[in-house]
Amino acid sequence: METRTDTAQPVPVPRLFKAAAAPVQAFFKLEASGGILLALCAVAAMIWANSPWADTYTGLFDASLALGTGNTLVHFTFREFINDGLMTIFFFLVGMEIKRELAAGELRTLSKALLPLIAAVGGMVVPAGIYAALNAGTPALKGWAIPMATDIAFAIGCLTLLKGRVSHGLVVFLTALAIFDDIGGILVIAMFYGTGLHVEWLLAALGVTAVLGACNKFYVRNGLVYAVLLGALWYTMHHGGVHATIAGVVVGMMIPARPVRRGRAVLEELHGFIGQLLHEPEDEAVRTNQLLHIEEQLEDIEPPLTRFVHIWHGWSAYAIVPLFALANSGISLAGMSLPDVLRPLPLGVVLGLFVGKQLGIFLFTWVAVKTKLADMPGRARLLQLHGVSVVAGIGFTVALFVAGLAFAQEPHLLTEAKLGILLGSLLSAIVGYLLLRFGPTPRPQEEPASESASGTA
Repeated sequence: METRTDTAQPVPVPRLFKAAAAPVQAFFKLEASGGILLALCAVAAMIWANSPWADTYTGLFDASLALGTGNTLVHFTFREFINDGLMTIFFFLVGMEIKRELAAGELRTLSKALLPLIAAVGGMVVPAGIYAALNAGTPALKGWAIPMATDIAFAIGCLTLLKGRVSHGLVVFLTALAIFDDIGGILVIAMFYGTGLHVEWLLAALGVTAVLGACNKFYVRNGLVYAVLLGALWYTMHHGGVHATIAGVVVGMMIPARPVRRGRAVLEELHGFIGQLLHEPEDEAVRTNQLLHIEEQLEDIEPPLTRFVHIWHGWSAYAIVPLFALANSGISLAGMSLPDVLRPLPLGVVLGLFVGKQLGIFLFTWVAVKTKLADMPGRARLLQLHGVSVVAGIGFTVALFVAGLAFAQEPHLLTEAKLGILLGSLLSAIVGYLLLRFGPTPRPQEEPASESASGTA
């Protein structure tokens, strides 16, 4: 009797799925993955906008959408939905990151916050001054705030590619500097890029903010409550003349950042509780209630801010901000030449980001260290500080956002501004990387930056 043996066994589907998913999982574990995805979306937008299918790019993001019924019907484009709607979540994360740093991070004391604050001021004032000098007396002057921003996702992503070449102190310095940059950018957007103030709506926004303050005081943890209040604040700010995405920052700053109870006390209590469970008979119904009790106790040591950041960080870093880059980075280069780049507007943005940022940050930091106002971060060498100052010139997400506000009604100026942002950011990334890659290594006393260094988008 012949026995047949099949040598070719089918590969189980789960194994195939795991094999296909492994590279994707490995990518998202990279600290720089958010910045890499952002860059890929920007490149894809440029290629798409200059391809034979450029009409589909314009058609997709300029597609008209509507919300509401009858007299309340509101029309907006897909790009406006991304920029004014989804980006509110990005600013919500920014607000929470700012609060976390102020409450328990690198900005919690004046001594820790002073140097990055001084550096951030230099990194905002000098680029804005360069741009304003080149565009004085022209309609392009209202874009003066464009080169002020540092894109934290890109900048920290660039540093994570330089393992062992940048001290941990400098990574922390750049992160704190970018946080202050965000604060400055938010204030500029709120004060200079509104649509005319309407007092009655602003009073309503103030009322919503007061309710948010009460939620913070009484330690409200329910995410639905904050979602409803975010919608109400967005609506009142929009009608009040302040750019509505600022509502995200305000709500983010109102999320409780400290736990209800000390972690050690909760863990000691749970230790005794779990010890008792080990001596009780197994009962599924009782066990469910016991597990719920443990979960509730653990929630007391996890601040709502930490939980919300965990929930929304992935959506912001890997969906909202890349989609924003895809929607706003597509620039048609048809008919453009080198003289177009040398026009005052794009040249002002390029010089502001690439020259102004490094000069402002480096010089203000150097003066602060020389005058004993603060210590050099991580005892870094001047060349390393210079390299990080250059990297801080990667201004992308917030710079594009400000450009869209400044030139919303002037598409030709918006295109020039976007071109300057892309070129200035690219120059800053390449030159900054080369300076740090081939410059001196951190001093032996310094702690090298590791892959665990983190920041926001």
